[in-house]
Amino acid sequence: MSNGSNGSSLTVIAERIRHVLNERARLGTSALELPDDFSLYEAGMTSLAGVNVMLLIEDAFDIEFPDRMLRREVFESIGSIRAAVAELLADGESSRIDDRAPADWSGSH
Repeated sequence: MSNGSNGSSLTVIAERIRHVLNERARLGTSALELPDDFSLYEAGMTSLAGVNVMLLIEDAFDIEFPDRMLRREVFESIGSIRAAVAELLADGESSRIDDRAPADWSGSH
């Protein structure tokens, strides 16, 4: 993947994460407005909401977080989640990033 494509992919990953957060994190503000490094827990995400977000992110990106990533720090911010997702996609099939509409990202059935 080229540098330009990588930057674009990271943007798509962050956008998808923000939409999942808006749907399930129960934040006090829109995830679209939060800086990448802002604590999602400070923004109001509970541990239970964090688990729901993790499951939706796994579904949205067709990944599975390994045990080593099941830590609060990984889900602390949009940036930390994006880094984890990008790592897992790089280890697997980066072609999983697509441009489906945000409504399709939640994994809802």
